[in-house]
Amino acid sequence: MSKVTAIIEKWDDGTVSAYVPEFDGFNLNGQGKSVAEAKEALQGAINDYKTMFESRGETAPSSLSDIEFEFKYDIASFFDNFKFISVSTFAKYADINPSLMRQYKQRLSFASESQKRKIEKAIHRAGREMLAVRL
Repeated sequence: MSKVTAIIEKWDDGTVSAYVPEFDGFNLNGQGKSVAEAKEALQGAINDYKTMFESRGETAPSSLSDIEFEFKYDIASFFDNFKFISVSTFAKYADINPSLMRQYKQRLSFASESQKRKIEKAIHRAGREMLAVRL
């Protein structure tokens, strides 16, 4: 199984893209109205390539089989996909101004690399804390 990074981005028109910039000579991408739709369309692109090879009587490259995606989100897409996370509450958890975080989510402002790292660390810290919970 190959692990591949797919980028999730939300565009100004509200469309969400899921794409792999370069994958073994293939252009893998999908779009939708939500992160889930974009991910589904990305998987559809892989299936389309496989079908294309089969229709020509060729064997699809093994690189198109057993792909495990790791998703890299932009901030707007992250909050779009995880709607249960309050932007303002999470901003406080991450020690970021809530108004600024809302601007990131709405794509009115864009986080610097250091701000992105700070947000990502807070996401991972929250994940570890949640994994430790037992009910």
